[in-house]
Amino acid sequence: MDLLQSSYTPDDEDDDEQQPLSSPDASPLRLPAKSAAPAVDDTALALSAAAASTSRPLDPSLHLVPFNPTADQLWAPVLGPQHPHAPISSASGNRNHKLGHVEDAAVLPFLFDEQYNTFHRFGYAADPSGLHIVGDAQPSAEPDTVYNLAPSEHKRRRLQSKDEEGANQEPLPPEAKNPASDEWILRNKQSPWAGKKEAPPAELTEEQRQYAEAHAAKKAEKEARGEGKGEKSDMVAKSTFHGKEERDYQGRSWITPPKDAKASNERCYIPKRCVHEWVGHTKGVSAIRFFPKYGHLLLSASMDCKIKIWDVLESRTCMRTYMGHSKAVRDISFSNDGTKFLSAGYDRNIQYWDTETGQVISTFSTGKVPYVVKLNPDEDKQHVLLAGMSDKKIVQWDMKSGQITQEYDQHLGAVNTITFVDNNRRFVTSSDDKSLRVWEFGIPVVIKYISEPHMHSMPSISLHPNSNWLAAQSLDNQILIYSTKERFQLNKKKRFAGHIVAGYACQVNFSPDGRFVMSGDGEGFG
Repeated sequence: MDLLQSSYTPDDEDDDEQQPLSSPDASPLRLPAKSAAPAVDDTALALSAAAASTSRPLDPSLHLVPFNPTADQLWAPVLGPQHPHAPISSASGNRNHKLGHVEDAAVLPFLFDEQYNTFHRFGYAADPSGLHIVGDAQPSAEPDTVYNLAPSEHKRRRLQSKDEEGANQEPLPPEAKNPASDEWILRNKQSPWAGKKEAPPAELTEEQRQYAEAHAAKKAEKEARGEGKGEKSDMVAKSTFHGKEERDYQGRSWITPPKDAKASNERCYIPKRCVHEWVGHTKGVSAIRFFPKYGHLLLSASMDCKIKIWDVLESRTCMRTYMGHSKAVRDISFSNDGTKFLSAGYDRNIQYWDTETGQVISTFSTGKVPYVVKLNPDEDKQHVLLAGMSDKKIVQWDMKSGQITQEYDQHLGAVNTITFVDNNRRFVTSSDDKSLRVWEFGIPVVIKYISEPHMHSMPSISLHPNSNWLAAQSLDNQILIYSTKERFQLNKKKRFAGHIVAGYACQVNFSPDGRFVMSGDGEGFG
């Protein structure tokens, strides 16, 4: 107060006379207003006020929103306060979907199928919690499912449901018994995938009766022959000669090679163009074989159940057709002199033919499908037949006696090829089990087993003219070369690739002089 009393303020600068503050006529002292509080930013206050104004829910009738609304505003109720016990699917809760929160539920497929089939079969099922039974029909005791009911109970319930349906079914109107009425069509309409129902036996005409009797007699005759059951078929084998004459003026047979034909070719060349096409089979050709040594005739086996032999050098026409198999022919093989050949068909028969006359000399069968047939190349063993069967066996027959003399049973799949090596003392077989096995002829013991993880099935194997190498057509689009020596090693430096054979049983072979390797291709190339 002393400080305030000692201070003074001039009232008028022009007035030279000063008056003391203690004078009653003097005016009170006035100081400028000051605040000790810090300065306040009005912008933050304005924003907080705006936020308070925007906490209200949005009006659905608005066409323009001047600010970014929050999720709470978007999902807040238009009228009334927010629900105090809002579910977890609300906007303020844990949301993983635009409509709320979705939780994963795990149900074992077996349990789901069990309850699903039970509901559709019996009319009730257990809810996912397993505490209640849902459905129109309620079980009288412990609920059973379709998987824990005995077969007799299934049958009883099925008969019971049929009886209940028959009791509750109303009698049919007369129109429903007339097939020409719309009512009958609506009641008997079926899905296109529904099974055929046997119609009531109708009166057959005379022509239909004769046809049915002929069909039944033909079927009985076929069953009597045992066709389709692995037994030998009594189909009459026949052949047709298409040439001009079977013997010339000198008495030589039509299979005799021309005098200018050579038994061996000194040098072979890569073909440049197509020389001729032989057309005569109506289905695919499964195997072709040239006449031994001279190659003036070509034998072909087809899926049309026929075998044809063609002239290669002169007329280039079909000389004879052999018909003896009731199903497709799988493989053929000439004897050493070409006067006879073997054929294997999907009718499970192996037939030994006379090439010149077309007669079947003998027939062999084990009840399984033969995939490959081969005669022993030795001149004194031309009566020994080897056949690779679909039941994983190689069967050896003595054609003179017609008896099976040996069985080679080590493969794990159908046998595809048989190739004689080492002066015909051994033979190599390939199979669908992706392996090669070497056998001693006459001894059913594997002396060499070749199987690697990278190996594929080899449906065709050919022997080199010098008998030192084997060319195997592998289904991984390459040709592999194996040695025929003691170890039967793979020659890794000789590998032929670039063709497509995966999935196809394309054949492979050498040229007569051994310089070239030939193979088919799955895309139609050679």
